[in-house]
Amino acid sequence: MGNKFFVSDCEGPISANDNAFELASHFIEDGEKFFQIVSRYDDILVDEVKRPGYNAGDTLKLILPFLKAYGATNQNMEEFSSRNVLLIPGARETLGKVKETMPSFIVSTSYEPYIRALCDLTHFPFSHCYCTRLDLDNHILSKEDKNKLKEFCLSITRNPEFDNLERIFWGKIPEMEIGSLFQEVKPVGGEAKKEAVLDIISKHNFKPHDLMYVGDSITDVEPLRYAREHYGLAVSFNGNEYAVKEASIAVISDNTVITSILTDLFYQYNSKLVLEFASSFTDNPEKALQKYEVNPELISKLVKTNTRLELVTPENLEGLTEDSKKFRKEVRGEAIGGLG
Repeated sequence: MGNKFFVSDCEGPISANDNAFELASHFIEDGEKFFQIVSRYDDILVDEVKRPGYNAGDTLKLILPFLKAYGATNQNMEEFSSRNVLLIPGARETLGKVKETMPSFIVSTSYEPYIRALCDLTHFPFSHCYCTRLDLDNHILSKEDKNKLKEFCLSITRNPEFDNLERIFWGKIPEMEIGSLFQEVKPVGGEAKKEAVLDIISKHNFKPHDLMYVGDSITDVEPLRYAREHYGLAVSFNGNEYAVKEASIAVISDNTVITSILTDLFYQYNSKLVLEFASSFTDNPEKALQKYEVNPELISKLVKTNTRLELVTPENLEGLTEDSKKFRKEVRGEAIGGLG
């Protein structure tokens, strides 16, 4: 059986939130539009420009001076996050089941206050989480700089051109005292998520092929690829184009009970068997559940959900991606579902 272990992203596979987007919408003027522009800019820097030293998910660093300018503090960010955790149906049970079955970890780009709130709600150990740590209260913002940042915010929403964002984020803000946040805060996204997985492997003496990783976005590309290339299990859960492309199997579902089933099979057998199960499930779900002797209690929960499970192949990649993106928007809302 080996020493199998489970690692999941948080927002998407466990919760329907995009906490940073919600914080921006709550605190920043026209924050929804502002966040969408910065998130798209983040995708371009990672996917097209491939800027050295820039990671997917660094949006969470870029928006911090603006959150501070509009009155965010450690305390009110924590209070807002606690009030607004929205779990995917089944997630509490899935996390409980998985952590009883094998060593389990959450590797998330989300800010620490949100992950702490989610752990409180689900009784998942915070010590098994990697997330973006920050201390906004530790940074002083003069009135003059606060006003400058509000002007920059307006400039970004009025003129979302790449060059304007380059000028503001890499020319203007680093000259300000608050610019030190960019050096200090290290979002756990992209390559940093893979580093977190490697840290888990090294600390616990795990083997890469014993890894099951669940993700859904551009910040999960590296760990999904790592799991797949090392013959572990790479699962996209309601993923966007970045996640589906790197996954071995794609889940499209309104409930996490399918994650519990995949975890169970992975723990008892290996990734090869889970891939066989996924292939069989696509053809005939009922037959596959019987053949692979899936826990009857999980079957009875699964039949009440809207769930699709498929192997990702070059032939079905395009159609599967479109379906997954569409369903992602239904589960998480149009605005959040459309983010990278």
